[in-house]
Order: sequence, then structure tokens, then C-alpha cells
Amino acid sequence: MKIFRLILFVLHLGILFLLLGTLLNAYIPPKIFPWFNLLSLGFPVLMISYIILTIFWVFSWKKRAFVFMFIGLAFINPVKRWINYSSPKNQDFDIKVVSFNTRAGARGNEGVEPFLKSQNADVLLLQEDDGTRYEFEGYQKVNPGAGLTILTKHKIISHKIIDPQDENIRIPGLQADIEINGRVYRFIDTYLNPFRFDKDMVRLNGNTDANEQKIKDVVKRLIPTFKKHQEQIGLIRQAVENSPYPVILAGDFNSVPNSYEYYHLSEGLEDAFSTAGRGSATSFHDYKFPIRIDYIFSSPALKAISYKVDRSVSISDHFPVTAKFSTENK
Repeated sequence: MKIFRLILFVLHLGILFLLLGTLLNAYIPPKIFPWFNLLSLGFPVLMISYIILTIFWVFSWKKRAFVFMFIGLAFINPVKRWINYSSPKNQDFDIKVVSFNTRAGARGNEGVEPFLKSQNADVLLLQEDDGTRYEFEGYQKVNPGAGLTILTKHKIISHKIIDPQDENIRIPGLQADIEINGRVYRFIDTYLNPFRFDKDMVRLNGNTDANEQKIKDVVKRLIPTFKKHQEQIGLIRQAVENSPYPVILAGDFNSVPNSYEYYHLSEGLEDAFSTAGRGSATSFHDYKFPIRIDYIFSSPALKAISYKVDRSVSISDHFPVTAKFSTENK
């Protein structure tokens, strides 16, 4: 029994160090050391394992349980980026935003257009959208290509593509300054480089050699994409930091919470899910694994009063996400 507990203790320490590695994504960019970013993909599994082992020590009446519980407090905010239970806010909203990767819509799913119309949103931010399908009465549209579209019921003051000027890196964003109720806000529709996986690439089977090769192939795609994301993030940060207006940044980041992308795109902004979300933030459902890659962030001048992942809508491999904001001072 002592040997068994020793093995579990060493395993628990190992999991703790891996979890601490995910926190270093706030400081170490992928071009320097991409492996911490790789760890962020496994955060839910690592965290669940950590909690189970902590509970084991509690029921074993071991003092180390209190040490692991105390250290575990460092992961409260990282966990809240995946699962959150904020209290309902009984407050009127001024701006409703919907962000949706309409991949299925680009292939002709007829359910996308009626869903978008039914939302009556102030601003719709679409990704993987060719921009030719949706013409809504009362809405203006910005669609310069690159799979990004912004639709709004309000006046568009200006708009601009966030262009990396590099043919090897896709356009990461589209910004539009929009006047709503007499105030101007900068909306940034974001779509970072995808990894281009299919299910067969990530589905393991009983063949050890084949599984090992699949893992190597996945890592070979992940790490170069992380490095491209780093360059794209720099451009998006410029659009945020140079804005004379409050910012709403939303879209498909192709990265999970606790990643380098999350830490740096959310810098100076608030995650609407962490502020007003309830339940799970999982938004990509194609792989049947908890993956959150769709986000809505905002400047502190805007107060998120609700956040919803609409799981009733299965017309894409992403669920649409909706946030409502109050513009009253906090």
C-alpha cells in the first residue's frame, strides 16, 4: 500500500507541474517554447486528475491533501474559463453580440440564415463565411474576404482588414468602428490560423505504431500553428491598443483557455463568459471533447450581463456564442 501511495504521490506532483506549466503561457511565447501551449490543450484532463487525487488524499487522512488543496487555489480562475456559475444579472442590456463560426453555412446549410435573423443582434461576427449568402434587411455588412463578415443594424463609421502582409499567415481579423446609441465601439472579428485536423487524424485505435505516428503528425501541425498565432496576436493587439473606442473582440481563436493566445488576446479586456457565463463554455463539439475556442472579450467600459453558448443550434461544428452588454459605468 505504501508503494501504491508513493506512485500516486509522484503522479500527483507530475500533474501539478504540468498544470503550473500552463500558467507560464502568460509569459513564454510559442516561438521560444511551444510545449507549454501544448499543455493547455490537456488542461481539463489534467485538472480532473488533480482533483480526483486530491480527494483521494483527503479520504486517506493525509496532511498532503491540505497542501494540494491550497496549491489548487491557483487554478480557480483558469477553471472558470472552462466552467463558470456566475449569478444572474437582472439588468437591461444595450448591445447584443453574436459570434459564430458558420463553417456548415459555408457548405450550404440552410439553417444558418434563419438562425442569424432570429437573434435580432446589434452586431453579428461571423467566421469561415464567404459573405455572399447573408443579406438582412436593416443590416449593413462588411465582408472584405478572408472568411470574415460583420453585420450590424447600426452605422459603420469605418472598417479595416487586419492584414499580416505575409502570404504564409492568414488574415487574423476584421475591425469595424460602429456607432451604437450615440457612442462608437470597435468590433474586431477574429479567426486565427486553423490546425486543419480531421477526425481520423485524432482518433486513436489499437495499433500502437499507428497511434504514435498520429500523435507525431498532430504535434507537427500544432507547433507551427502556435507560432503563426503569435504573429497574428501581435497585429490584433495593435488594433485593440490603438483604438480610441471601447473594444469588443470576438471570434474563433483556434486556441483554448490558459493558452498563450488566450492570455495575450484577453490582456486589458474582460472575458464575457468569466463575468456572466453559466455552465460549460465548450463551443467546438465535433470531437466530443471539451474544447472552448470561441470567445467574446470586451473593454472594462462595457459590462457583460449575460453569456450563452447556444447548444440548441447544431448547424455548424461550432456552437454560436452570444453576449449582452450594458454600457452603464460600473
